[in-house]
Amino acid sequence: MIISKNPYNGEEIASIKELSKKEINDALALAQDRFKTWRKTTFSERSKLMLAAAKELEKNKAEYAKTITQEMGKPISQALAEVEKCAWVCRYYAENAEKQLSNEVIKTDANKSYVAYEPIGVVLAVMPWNYPFWQVFRFAAPALMAGNIGILKHASNVMQSAENIQKIFERAGFPKGCFQNLAIGSDKVEEIIRDPRIKAVTLTGSKPAGSAIASVAGEEIKKTVLELGGSNALVVFEDANLEKTVDVCVQARYQNTGQSCIAGKRLLLQEEIAEDFLALLSKKVRELKSGDPMEENTYVGVLAREDLAEDLEKQLKESVKQGAKILLGGKRNGNYFEPTIVTNVSMDMTIFKEETFGPLLSVTNFKDTEEAISLVNSSAFGLGVSVFTEDLDMAEKIVSHFDDGAVFINELVKSDPRLPFGGTKTSGYGRELSIHGIHEFMNRKTVYIHKF
Repeated sequence: MIISKNPYNGEEIASIKELSKKEINDALALAQDRFKTWRKTTFSERSKLMLAAAKELEKNKAEYAKTITQEMGKPISQALAEVEKCAWVCRYYAENAEKQLSNEVIKTDANKSYVAYEPIGVVLAVMPWNYPFWQVFRFAAPALMAGNIGILKHASNVMQSAENIQKIFERAGFPKGCFQNLAIGSDKVEEIIRDPRIKAVTLTGSKPAGSAIASVAGEEIKKTVLELGGSNALVVFEDANLEKTVDVCVQARYQNTGQSCIAGKRLLLQEEIAEDFLALLSKKVRELKSGDPMEENTYVGVLAREDLAEDLEKQLKESVKQGAKILLGGKRNGNYFEPTIVTNVSMDMTIFKEETFGPLLSVTNFKDTEEAISLVNSSAFGLGVSVFTEDLDMAEKIVSHFDDGAVFINELVKSDPRLPFGGTKTSGYGRELSIHGIHEFMNRKTVYIHKF
């Protein structure tokens, strides 16, 4: 049985029976059989169904958001926003997939030559708990619009959300087998990846999980897309608009209670404005409402599990021993961790080198642009970086100096259906969203026609 508990009050909220080996096999057989017919449907048919899924998300968003909050502790207002964003990605691909997958004509010495984009089949998605709807829909919407089939292995603590996602596609009218949730533990994943009916795997999660899945898929010569951890930098130059930048940095670090791979975790401040910036930042963070995630005005809830809070506490204690100073917060109570700001952080400290998955922001000062770039790139991660400055010409010139998969200027790093999303280094490889995301799980078929 898979047991799920409410992280805020500890109450058991779900007990879900794991699928048997036969049930897993039946699900894969259904998926494979459905692919034979689904791949032949028109973009118009798929689009109508995907738009219906968007409407279903919006119609019952309160129901779906409540389950998200109960399962992993996300503040209810942010859970509602997550569900609404899923409707956006459904509409985006419903409206754009046909154009994105149209034949790409290439002029050669043939009478006609082009690249055709064709679906590859059943794709396994191994997804995390921190954005239980968004992480899945940003895979499922392009995959289904492309003519592929989706199989979901979700995190064990959000199995009700996983069931809800399958229910959404069924309510929207998608044929049975187009998208299936498998209620299984992680010990079943390897066997499923090795099954010849699975053609590719996408994972959002930790480096160890990504490494393990990529290893198995590699042995089977199957395509993978990995979106792993991050330790994004927030780089604030002396000419930045301090008030507006503070607001963005607070949102970048503390939304979803800091449990986000793209959260701004390392605040890099130019020395000249460090003191003033920290005064404003501390004031804003103190004003954040912590408490029951079901209350509408709660901004910081609890971490999804107590061991996550314990890990964060350990990282903080190690860094304090190494010379870091707690400016604000720093205390843990069960799986609640106070919104925390830590200063005097250097490159060799734990909270600088490791990903911190919770409401803790580390602060490091820098002298000039070269040092700022060096600090950003010193991380083993490469998901994204935010740069704050009034000098947009300067900011654009240094974009190519960063190793990350995304650079946002005067904005937090965020995923947008219209833009490719993914990282470098230990943050993974491949891209989700936009035309680049929908192309990941396609057979790019070369067609060459010559007339004698």
